[in-house]
Amino acid sequence: MGYAFTRDDVAYLGSAAATAALTETGALALTPATLLKDLEQLRRSFGDRAAALVETVRLRRRAVIKLPAAADWLFTDDALQQATPAAVARHRAQRLAGRTIHDVTCSVGAELAELAQVCPAVIGSDLDDVRLAMAAHNLEGRKVLLAKADALVPCSVAEVVIADPARRADGRRTHDPAKLQPPLPDLLAAYVGRDLAVKCAPGLDFDKLAWEGEVEVVSLDGGVREACLWTPGLAESGVSRRASVLSSAGDSWTITDADPDDIPERAPGEWIIDPDGAVVRAGLVRHYAAKHGLWQLDPRIAYLTGDTVPEGVRGFRILDRLDFKEKPLRAELHRRDCGPLEILTRGVDIDPDALRARIKPRGTQPYTLVITRIGRTATVFLCATP
Repeated sequence: MGYAFTRDDVAYLGSAAATAALTETGALALTPATLLKDLEQLRRSFGDRAAALVETVRLRRRAVIKLPAAADWLFTDDALQQATPAAVARHRAQRLAGRTIHDVTCSVGAELAELAQVCPAVIGSDLDDVRLAMAAHNLEGRKVLLAKADALVPCSVAEVVIADPARRADGRRTHDPAKLQPPLPDLLAAYVGRDLAVKCAPGLDFDKLAWEGEVEVVSLDGGVREACLWTPGLAESGVSRRASVLSSAGDSWTITDADPDDIPERAPGEWIIDPDGAVVRAGLVRHYAAKHGLWQLDPRIAYLTGDTVPEGVRGFRILDRLDFKEKPLRAELHRRDCGPLEILTRGVDIDPDALRARIKPRGTQPYTLVITRIGRTATVFLCATP
């Protein structure tokens, strides 16, 4: 759960008096092995402030990858977990550049920091007093108006409303739109006729949701981060699904269901390609294949194949193809002096870790197994490990 910050903690941590205390705290290891000893040392110097200092430093260390420019920010544990990575927030802000924006679930301000750079007027609101106080600290110097307000009660005339409902219900992560906080149906009802962008978990059942605008699934550095629901007024004409693949290195790209999806039905090529998770979650595997001259191993499976590998994508060169029979597979791998073994599965009920333990590879050569279903048959592709 993390330390429960108060408004008084926030006021202290944002003051000049806390600067030296945070520097001293930051010089300590603060690892599970040293934490008790470190706390005792800090309590001798800073009394009851020690716990807040420790939690702040530990959260800032965790935030470095997600929010690189937030070295002096304040967070709660939950707020940091829920914060949109800066690269993803920047991508969304670029789509909204030039508009007036109201983030109705602004938390500690991660989204607002990016919006303020490209939008003429930005409002942030939340019901949590502590998070609002932290947002005020984090956004100091930026032109952002902050207010305490209920996300389900419209209180501005901004052109675009952004919301990020909490994805946990009863302490557990949920993919049920009605169990988000605030519930997605209530949020949509509150802003009927308004341009709305709603951040959601990528595991949401978009077809069941019957969304009338655009569903954008976003990945960053190979990991799927979120889905964003864009109402029709914010969606690109003719687009209902989009995959945006972002990279911290800057080489990002996007594909939509308006792109061609005509691909051939052919035998497996020289390579197997596992598309980025955003492409798979957005249902754009065929569109991606068509763009890169690839085709599917099976029409119902997201693995692609071809004779070349798209630039920047990990491909697996096929060495052999076998039916999935464990005993002959184990014998073949031992014959090939198999050592490090990566096992990828899709469309089959196989536990890679359990299978690896039964195969017991003890050799020196690395291999990758791609196990999938072609038609009704479980098929193994023995591949060279990239």
